[in-house]
Amino acid sequence: MRLHSTTTGSGEFHVGLIHGLGGASATWQPLIDRMLATGRYTVTTLDLRGHGESDRAPSYTLTELADDVVESLPRGLHSVVGHSLGGAVLVRAVARLHPDHAIYLDPGFGLTLPTSGLAGRAFWALPPVSLGVMGLLQSRRSRAIRAAYGPSIRDALKKAQQQFDAKMAVGVFREVAFHPIAIAPPEAPSTIVLSDESPAVLPDSMATALEREGWQIRRLAGIHHDMHLEDPDRTFEAVADVL
Repeated sequence: MRLHSTTTGSGEFHVGLIHGLGGASATWQPLIDRMLATGRYTVTTLDLRGHGESDRAPSYTLTELADDVVESLPRGLHSVVGHSLGGAVLVRAVARLHPDHAIYLDPGFGLTLPTSGLAGRAFWALPPVSLGVMGLLQSRRSRAIRAAYGPSIRDALKKAQQQFDAKMAVGVFREVAFHPIAIAPPEAPSTIVLSDESPAVLPDSMATALEREGWQIRRLAGIHHDMHLEDPDRTFEAVADVL
């Protein structure tokens, strides 16, 4: 599927941005503003299938999401950034995109959800209920954080949620939980930036194992999962040397 994309800026470094589950291109705007202010970047954002201005689809596997990104982004970009689900998609597309550098913000590499034994059977017996409860708890925790966002970001998040095809969520969570990425060297020079909430999407043991394989791990203390919204200045500073 050819995805809706937007390109802004005219700098020498062309960067692609891939949003997370329930997001859209517009949710990158705080980071884009900081990039464009330098005059160094050209930025291309995508709306994944079932998000933003891109079409909905009958199926939402990670392979299909990655194929869409490969079809829609130019090859050989200076860097490509994936946040959360966007990271899970990017890691499956990066070998075909050939960027100089891949950057992963709290990527969905291996969810800490039960997948075996009694706990696993119980959790996945009624995943809409299990994931709904988990989402409600997360929403309560993040409410105060999001209240501090500016009006334009709150509006962008609200619009993204309205456009989001929510029926994909269970399948995406199931696929990431049951099929975490393999522990292996990165297929492009890669930097992972982790927040305080990162263990939910990339367990610490996995981060340590990936670091041994040549992935660069950076941590932003005192910040939550949507780091590029909560503190775009610190997020930009954390990746400026590889962006």
